[in-house]
Amino acid sequence: MNLTGMLYGSRLLQYVDFPASEILGPGAAEDEIGSLIDRHKLIFIKPIFKGGVGKKGKSGLIGKATDLKTALAEKERLYFVKHQHGNATAHANGVTFEAGVPAEHEVYFAISDSTEFRAPTMTMTHMGGMDIEELEKEHVAQVPFEGLTGLKAFVVANALSDIGAPKEIISPLVQHLPKLWELVHHYGMTTLELNPIRMRPGRDGRLTPVACDFKCGFDRDDPRWQRLDLPDHLFAADASDFEQEVNQLRTHQGQSDVFVINPKGTILAPTFGGGANSLVTQVLGEAAIISSDFGGNPPYEKMKQVARICYKHWLKQTNVLFIIGGKSNNTDIYETFRALGDALREHFSRSGRSPLYVVVGRGGPNLVRGMGALADVCDSLGLPYRFFGFDSAISEVVNYAKKVDTWMRAGGRGEIAASMGLPMTA
Repeated sequence: MNLTGMLYGSRLLQYVDFPASEILGPGAAEDEIGSLIDRHKLIFIKPIFKGGVGKKGKSGLIGKATDLKTALAEKERLYFVKHQHGNATAHANGVTFEAGVPAEHEVYFAISDSTEFRAPTMTMTHMGGMDIEELEKEHVAQVPFEGLTGLKAFVVANALSDIGAPKEIISPLVQHLPKLWELVHHYGMTTLELNPIRMRPGRDGRLTPVACDFKCGFDRDDPRWQRLDLPDHLFAADASDFEQEVNQLRTHQGQSDVFVINPKGTILAPTFGGGANSLVTQVLGEAAIISSDFGGNPPYEKMKQVARICYKHWLKQTNVLFIIGGKSNNTDIYETFRALGDALREHFSRSGRSPLYVVVGRGGPNLVRGMGALADVCDSLGLPYRFFGFDSAISEVVNYAKKVDTWMRAGGRGEIAASMGLPMTA
């Protein structure tokens, strides 16, 4: 669950009294837009995308105007614009009108859960307004802090001093930035990013940090985000029928996180564990149909429903059914593999057979029993398979699946179809 933009970001920042740029929504009247221009001289027009969508500025999807005529022309250009990011296409539905904030200094600030430090981590630079990865490391502070005590002012002050931030911005940032941990901690966020924070000078010359763009991610299973009373439609858009079907199962035990990477891919990879998911998604690239994490010891019935949905949407085009995960501590491999196998048998019975190669890499409780149950299903359906246990490097198993997919594309699919008594064009 991701949220971008100042339309709702400014509302969330009000919970902790963090200054934000003035903003009007898509329903703003012409006189309201004109009045905003009169007050601030410059405004920015940004399309509204649901979910987390980045790189809008680099794609020319941010307009600016100093008069009403230009603002309305930019509104017309951007209101229903499409944005291609990676393999996904996002559709805008409306625009915001945001006040320009004059400033000499821009700051990048983010809070996230770091797998490196195993703690909430503050990332900050006084060279905001650009991609953080493009900066030299000496200009970026990345500091873990204790979640129980929160983000303290001295942590911010020390970090700014370490990266050589201008003295005039340190005191205002030390005063305001610690508030953002309250927003993250009290409302179930996993990440929060403000880029840029513009340091607006006041009449007395003192600078005030003003948030001019907002991104955050929520832990959907943490009920605290519901305190914000955000409309449900913010998180329901641009999700495929497949994703929505799987997401309906989130109320059950176990995880069911999915995202369609490439609807034309040829490797269907039900994955168990976040670490495995990251590796699998990266190595498989565009061959992967979905990114998924079905760990958390799902019971038989839930796993079978998840598998049924996956097969219904993707199995016909799949070359490799790639069941992959690390060595589990608590997930019962027998229950999950039995569910995957039973769903496969039922899918073939209901929708017809298709040529398929099954590759498995897994470890955990009841592994041998689980592999035996899945092997019995593959044998009964005439499907070739290759199973790897916990003693096999997961990277090598992923590469093996890629090689099988390449072989399937080069004629292997036809060979398996012939062995199954199916037409060679299946």
